[in-house]
Amino acid sequence: MCSLEATRAELGLAVLYLNKAEARDKICRAIQYGSKFISNGQPGTAQNVDKSTTLARKVFRLLKWVNDLHALISPAPKGTPLTLVLLGKSKNALLSTFLFLDQFVWIGRSGIYQNKERTDRIARISLYCWMASSVCASLVELGELKRLSKAMRKRAKELRGADKYEDEQYLGKMKQSDDRLLALVKAGMDVVVAVGLLQLAPKKITPRVTGAFGFVTSLISCYQQLPSRAPLAKLKA
Repeated sequence: MCSLEATRAELGLAVLYLNKAEARDKICRAIQYGSKFISNGQPGTAQNVDKSTTLARKVFRLLKWVNDLHALISPAPKGTPLTLVLLGKSKNALLSTFLFLDQFVWIGRSGIYQNKERTDRIARISLYCWMASSVCASLVELGELKRLSKAMRKRAKELRGADKYEDEQYLGKMKQSDDRLLALVKAGMDVVVAVGLLQLAPKKITPRVTGAFGFVTSLISCYQQLPSRAPLAKLKA
């Protein structure tokens, strides 16, 4: 019975995960960049999967720009340095612009609006916005990691010899630091993906390199979308 309950809990988490549009989008993203890695820019089945999945993903992102617009006009947490606030707001503005323009790219690529030259121009502008937002995100994560490092050292001193790994506050900051570090890796790799998609360094960042980096960041995004396992832990207990 316990095994059945645990299985039901696992399936419940899977359903909860797959019910999220963001999670499905990241799964499609992994397929997209995995196909790009396999095709290496050469015509064939893998490239067809890459192109069709790229277009399909744009449907998941319709009106998603509203999320970052909301974050842009929302107040920053108290105590956040002005530099990080400005970088964070710049990231929100650039990402919102990327997602907004991406809707017009979908309209053009789906055949509703038939002007390939203008669609391609909008697509490049949107990718530049995404690349810039990823740079801002990297800088924000670096700044937040530095703040967390200072807070952890301060907390360790306050404990005065006690085991810091048994302190909930210290462990909470460690978890935040790990999450920030993972987000930093993802943002940094996404900059490389954007450079590859824009073909700014075609000899060094080939479609295969772009696909590899994009696939890894997609897996990171899929991991970040995982629901809390607290309910499962209670059932197993």
